[in-house]
Amino acid sequence: MVSLINKDLAHICDTVNNMDSYCVLRGQVNGLGYSPDARLMPYLELAGSGSATLTWTFDLWYDLISALVGRWRPETHTFHLPCGECTVTLEDVALQFGLLIDRNAVTGISAIAEPAALCYSLLGASPDDDESNFLKLKFTWLKANFEHLSVNATEEELMCAARAYIMHIIGGVLMPNSNNNKVHLQYLPLLADLHNVGSYSWGSAVLVMLYRELCQTTKPDAVDIGRCLVLLQS
Repeated sequence: MVSLINKDLAHICDTVNNMDSYCVLRGQVNGLGYSPDARLMPYLELAGSGSATLTWTFDLWYDLISALVGRWRPETHTFHLPCGECTVTLEDVALQFGLLIDRNAVTGISAIAEPAALCYSLLGASPDDDESNFLKLKFTWLKANFEHLSVNATEEELMCAARAYIMHIIGGVLMPNSNNNKVHLQYLPLLADLHNVGSYSWGSAVLVMLYRELCQTTKPDAVDIGRCLVLLQS
């Protein structure tokens, strides 16, 4: 195992004994912000997100998370502890979030030609953004537009609200960025057909992004950490 470790690679653990330069990583978990309307549950279940909606967010211990990052080795994607090695696995993601791990890869496009048209098509509304090429949706906008639904909401309106809630789950719990209160629009086209959402390996995407984030935060100059910290801490 020693032969796998690159001693020339700068690592955040090198600063642990230097209290002047070592600091606890910062991060942010936005949570879901609101509970879904009961009428949305059949659509969320249809999309395979029913279990994820039940996820409880809790206070994160960033000193504990920072200590874990100090034990993470990018070469092996494992935590090296005095008792041995361990890591977050696909099984952990599947059991804790109910997400599938053996389906098609989650892929999307980073540039969307007509974001407003896409939002109107799949959400029934679009942010009043000054920029016509916006790429992210604010959680405050999602909550303001989809938290309270009309008692006479149509099936199409319920489906739009379900997509909005799944977007909130993706950006707020499963794959959040550090210090970010938005979710990237690239995920929205994958929710067009709720019957097809479950054909993607969302659990694998969550884990891959967490691994990448851990590798990035092992750099000595790292100050923020994002992604699925609820999974990491649990």
